[in-house]
Amino acid sequence: MQKIEEMISNIKPLDQLAMEEARKKQDNLTKPQGSLGQLEAISIQIAGIKGNSSPTIRHKVIFTLAADHGVTKEGISAYPSEVTPQMVYNFLRGGAGINVLARHAGARVVVADLGVASILEAHPDLKNKKIAMGTRNMVEGPAMNRKEAIRSIEAGIELVEEELSKGIDILGTGDMGIGNTTPSSAITAVITGTDVAIVTGRGTGLNDEGWKLKVKVIEKILKINRPNPKDAIDVLSKVGGFEIGGIVGVILAGARYQIPVVIDGFISGAAALIATSLSPQVKPYLIASHQSVEQGHQIILEHLGLKPLLNLDLRLGEGTGAALGIFLVEASIKILNEMATFAEAGVSEKK
Repeated sequence: MQKIEEMISNIKPLDQLAMEEARKKQDNLTKPQGSLGQLEAISIQIAGIKGNSSPTIRHKVIFTLAADHGVTKEGISAYPSEVTPQMVYNFLRGGAGINVLARHAGARVVVADLGVASILEAHPDLKNKKIAMGTRNMVEGPAMNRKEAIRSIEAGIELVEEELSKGIDILGTGDMGIGNTTPSSAITAVITGTDVAIVTGRGTGLNDEGWKLKVKVIEKILKINRPNPKDAIDVLSKVGGFEIGGIVGVILAGARYQIPVVIDGFISGAAALIATSLSPQVKPYLIASHQSVEQGHQIILEHLGLKPLLNLDLRLGEGTGAALGIFLVEASIKILNEMATFAEAGVSEKK
């Protein structure tokens, strides 16, 4: 826990002076005050995170973490677990949705194996942080032990720290793991105190019968494991996933190093619940890229007090929503830095 505690103890509050200066600048740009809505608010938030009233974004990184889940043996996913390693190879070839949208946003993608249930071929662009060959079946007991849960978070921290020398001005979170909406639903139910049926969606496309089975399985998981909602590590270890723990670490490290953290959808949202339970001071560093079609994601965003930038009925994961979010965040910064003030443009102000 020492590495995690070190991250948490070094997370600073946002720079209020930089935010006030950015707010004044926004109010003097050639537009009615507040007319660019969230784009104005985001630029002010970024100023506070960076401690700079005129922040810049050049280096954009999306962390896409992969792992498998033993609970898939219960028939809670429409796709087989073999898809997880197949998609990792697709990421490395640059052929997945996240690769396309990351290229569009000008971001580099860091792909990491946190617990894929097979031995992946070595690749120069694949980060090997494997903790185990997937989590255990949560119906039979905890998904992982406490030591493994801590290790998964530390692995996420390491991924960020290893990329710092290349530059990270903003980061996005992403995931790949067949079956991972099940642990995400369980985490959401525990931490928000919401009924399982309300937070559980259809994942990769379950029919009605599949969804009912999934709800029953999650209810059984919670009854057997009894995760403690006041102990985030306990929740992660009993009903989480290795890639979820890794995203927790990415979030904590982002906040520690004053990097805006653009979270993706439901799985990243579940990780954000764990991260903010460990350290509430993380919240001001978070930007919700979108609201997923997964019904539990709205519960997460409301619990965290985050307003999503987009609502496009996305449910792919991988960091695709985060890539779109990063694109909009960069746009907000360009508005702040490049738009003329009334004085500069010689435009009359509101009377």
